Amino acid sequence: MKSWLVPVQKLQPSDRIAMYALLNNHFKGVTWDAFQADLERKNWVLLLREEITNTLKGFSTLMLSQTTFFGERITVVYSGDTIVDPSAWSSTTLPRTWIAAVNFLREYYTENKLYWLLICSGFRTYRFLPTFWQEFYPRYDAVTPANSANLMANLAQEYYGDFYEEATGIVRFQQPQILREGLIEIPTGRQTNPHIQFFEEKNPGYRLGDELVCLTEISYDNLTRAGQRMWQSESLLEFVQDSVLI
Repeated sequence: MKSWLVPVQKLQPSDRIAMYALLNNHFKGVTWDAFQADLERKNWVLLLREEITNTLKGFSTLMLSQTTFFGERITVVYSGDTIVDPSAWSSTTLPRTWIAAVNFLREYYTENKLYWLLICSGFRTYRFLPTFWQEFYPRYDAVTPANSANLMANLAQEYYGDFYEEATGIVRFQQPQILREGLIEIPTGRQTNPHIQFFEEKNPGYRLGDELVCLTEISYDNLTRAGQRMWQSESLLEFVQDSVLI
């Protein structure tokens, strides 16, 4: 597959239609208006296409912005809608190009620490963290440090407002998008994985579309060996650059 990192304002109408169709095929509760509204809150989109047919196989929307936390200027990547068609699950294109995309944004558009705030309504999204990042929160084998907990709550409250519940660490939308049958279930045998067990315990309403708020710092030193291989690997990612930064 090939992939592109595109500023939202440079998406073609056909891109938006294909993204919506792919999302609607895999989630219940998707509406065009809600999809458009969420997309307009983002400033970058990662598009994954089948190389020969150019069919959209996946995408991930990103919001890159700067904020101040306890007097320190930081940069934050907020993840939005993300989906990969099951026919492309065997490919490492999404993690490889996602890490390449964020590395590109880090190099060109940030001068300070870069954090990733993501929300997870499915265990596959949460598994992205222990696979590629050494230190992330929340997790089964460590208590979230107070500073990380405060930062996570501050960012979630700032971005998600009243949809975020600090006591549980859950974002609960009024009209949630819920993974369809066959995608939301945890496969037999996977329940014994401690990370997946923790996700299910921490987010018991994931089948209803509840989203668990998670945080990690994006830096090379915080990557696992698998993450470092993705960081260093040659990527087919192409950048559609824009003069508007963050």
